[in-house]
Amino acid sequence: MDDLKLNPNDVLRRVSEIESVKQTGQLKIFFGYAAGVGKTYAMLKEAHELKNKGVDVVIGYVEPHQRVETQALVEGLEQIDTQEIDYKGLKLQEFNLDEAILRKPKLVLVDELAHTNAEGCRHAKRYQDIEELLRAGIDVYTTVNVQHIESLNDMVQSITGVVVRERIPDDVFDNAAQIKLVDIEPNELLERLNSGKIYKKTQAQSATLNFFDIKNLTALREIALRRCADRINRISEKARQLENNGYYTEEHILVCLSSSPTNPKIIRTASRMASAFKGKFTALYVETSDFPSLEEETKKQLRANIHLAQQLGATIELVYGDDVPLQISEFARISGVSKIVLGRSSAKRKYYWSKPTLSERLTENAPNLDIYIIPEKGIPYYKKKKAQFENVTFDLRDTLISVALLVIATVLGTVFYQFAFSEANIITIYILSVLLTSIVTKQRIYSLISSVLSVLTFNYFFTVPRFTFTAYDSGYPVTFLIMFIAAFVTSSLAVKLKQHAKQSAQTAYRTKILLETNQLLQKTIKKDEIISVTANQLVKLFDKDIVVYMEEQGELQEPEIFKATLEETSKYITENEKAVAAWVFKNNKHAGASTNTLGSAKCLYLAIRANDNVYGVIGVALNHSTLESFENNILLSILGECGLALESQRAIKEREDAAVLAKNEQLRANLLRAISHDLRTPLTSISGNANILLASDEIMDHETKKKLYTDIYDDSLWLINLVENLLSVTRIEDGTMNLKCTSELIDEVINEALNHVNRNKVKHTIVVNHPDEFIFAKMDARLIIQVIINIVDNAIKYTPEGSMIAIDVKKTDHVVIDISDNGPGIPDEAKAKIFDMFFTGTSKIVDSRRSMGLGLALCKSIVLAHGGEISVHDNKPQGTIFRFTLPLEEVVIHE
Repeated sequence: MDDLKLNPNDVLRRVSEIESVKQTGQLKIFFGYAAGVGKTYAMLKEAHELKNKGVDVVIGYVEPHQRVETQALVEGLEQIDTQEIDYKGLKLQEFNLDEAILRKPKLVLVDELAHTNAEGCRHAKRYQDIEELLRAGIDVYTTVNVQHIESLNDMVQSITGVVVRERIPDDVFDNAAQIKLVDIEPNELLERLNSGKIYKKTQAQSATLNFFDIKNLTALREIALRRCADRINRISEKARQLENNGYYTEEHILVCLSSSPTNPKIIRTASRMASAFKGKFTALYVETSDFPSLEEETKKQLRANIHLAQQLGATIELVYGDDVPLQISEFARISGVSKIVLGRSSAKRKYYWSKPTLSERLTENAPNLDIYIIPEKGIPYYKKKKAQFENVTFDLRDTLISVALLVIATVLGTVFYQFAFSEANIITIYILSVLLTSIVTKQRIYSLISSVLSVLTFNYFFTVPRFTFTAYDSGYPVTFLIMFIAAFVTSSLAVKLKQHAKQSAQTAYRTKILLETNQLLQKTIKKDEIISVTANQLVKLFDKDIVVYMEEQGELQEPEIFKATLEETSKYITENEKAVAAWVFKNNKHAGASTNTLGSAKCLYLAIRANDNVYGVIGVALNHSTLESFENNILLSILGECGLALESQRAIKEREDAAVLAKNEQLRANLLRAISHDLRTPLTSISGNANILLASDEIMDHETKKKLYTDIYDDSLWLINLVENLLSVTRIEDGTMNLKCTSELIDEVINEALNHVNRNKVKHTIVVNHPDEFIFAKMDARLIIQVIINIVDNAIKYTPEGSMIAIDVKKTDHVVIDISDNGPGIPDEAKAKIFDMFFTGTSKIVDSRRSMGLGLALCKSIVLAHGGEISVHDNKPQGTIFRFTLPLEEVVIHE
């Protein structure tokens, strides 16, 4: 009964999740707290049980540990040949992912989930191979130990003292369909180790000394049990949120990112806190003005820390400013952060007189925040900064400018000295010179040197004794010191302002590109326009070549390159690059340069997607560079906008196709209805009259027979006209009506049409008002004759006997033909629909044979195909005028 209370959206979401699970493979992890507990053995044993039940099971890769019991279970199971990788002269055997996908069993066994693949494999990590297997719809059994889970790495290291390099993201573990804990007592594990069942004796002795002791194993076992319990809690929490869509937690954990090698420990701790509090998890990096001058190794460490935070489920945010505590506290206030996680090195002063620490400033700026300080074992609180000007390179232009400004200041100082201005005025000139130097030069070293030289120059030229570096006045050293400090502080502030302005301009430009992209995409309609706008905006943003692969009918098309440089672009469209793009399209994942998947590619490839639909692939030519976190976020935002625009365009096209299909279906239904009803009357009449003639030929008088023949003839003409209209309508709808236009005399066309008008025309007066001159029009005479017949027949049908029908021809810049009658006219509400297909009037004058409503609709289509117009008007004092136009044809008559 509880399901009846669910919101319909919740039900749809559950159905969607179930369908998604059906389409992807299921992952089962055999989980242990140490090597040798029996994970691989349990996996193989269960595989044999499934095989006996008829399940298609193959071994993708089993680690050859030379364990007798395990090797015995390998026998009897089909094995996929491994992939041989040549790495620095060694032949390495790796899991053959492509062979497994090609074989496509129901279940594949892949040992050692946390394994790092050799160079040359598609993915850097084995868990990425397994993710691709799951996306291919293949179930996977695998094994992993507790020390390989990313968020537990620091905890395991602190217990065992061993740094584990091979790790998996927590979400790989948490999102597995099943976790089977393989557990034995630590004492039993040590007995297995000592008896040589896990490692050889020499390895077992080393393992006992370094890792396998009762204390470590007990602690690891406890962590493994707790991690399994945490996963069960997460599953329960997810189910709870599905039951209650309004569920919300107020906890928001913020971790501060840096390039410190200890930052990963802080990130992992914050991740565990976010999981424990069931709150949001955000990682923030404050980019200061010193960021461009950071060493590449430092930037690499920062990117690794950002990547780790993303793996652990954090939302990455970036802000700018040199006042780091202020930026963090403001972000926390705006974003609703409740807890901040810091490292201990940022929470301790080096000296009593040192400036307040990060944690002290944060406490001052945001007193309501909880701040957690994480110890950084083995790492000193403060690390000596590298010399700021160690890698300085001097530029001739900046050097000349600096010297020129110093000379100008000295000349102005000399003038001031001659006019007996005070020394304070001269000092101000030199400070101004240093300020200008810091503004116009590119490196900070020039302002520092200018500060020193300004003091020395002032001393040399303007203190007594002049033209020496000595000074008689005892107060001059203080003057020199204050002058240097003032010049240096002023120049430092100018440099910072310049750097801030540069950062602000860069941020504003990127934001402008993002907003501009959104506006341009809203104006586009066609698919190629959307792609062109997106690619050109990315070229403007990154100043890098962009490669675009569009999707058509489920396949990638040939690439299109949008160039930003003059470099040769053929290297971006090789078969290897196309294969990477095809993999991204198939798997809806990033790959290529700067990633762990097919990282040898020249470009970084990303899918253009909206929801689960992939509309193409875009490659960014990195040329051995990388995208910063903020650049990557903007790239994803632009691709997201592009994906939404393409999805909208596809939805519009599908709606248009659906509308055309509905219209065709309606036309088909109306035609069938009309044929079934409207053809029955004339056919019945023809059949009945013919039967009477056959049965009563001898006793029937001449007049009666003539009337029957006439009725048969009229009904036949009606059917012929109907069939002609149907054929014409069919040709118009499928676009096969081809005009054969020639110059025709209007009078001849009208006379020909009147010869084929309904026999009932004798009951009406038809008048043709011929013009005084010969008027020619460019037309397909056969079709225009049909137009005149249909309009005149319509007038005959809807006007009483004895009515007058007039045909008038006028010449303006085109030919105007009016067909008028003096009948009862057409109501205003019917005029708007008179040319619609299958519209029939409600006049009581019309005979019992109901019209199909095709004639006037066909007239409109024919006239429009000739480039003319057709309309209906009231005739004065009564009646109706049908008016249509045709292109005028001037004919030159040669005498």
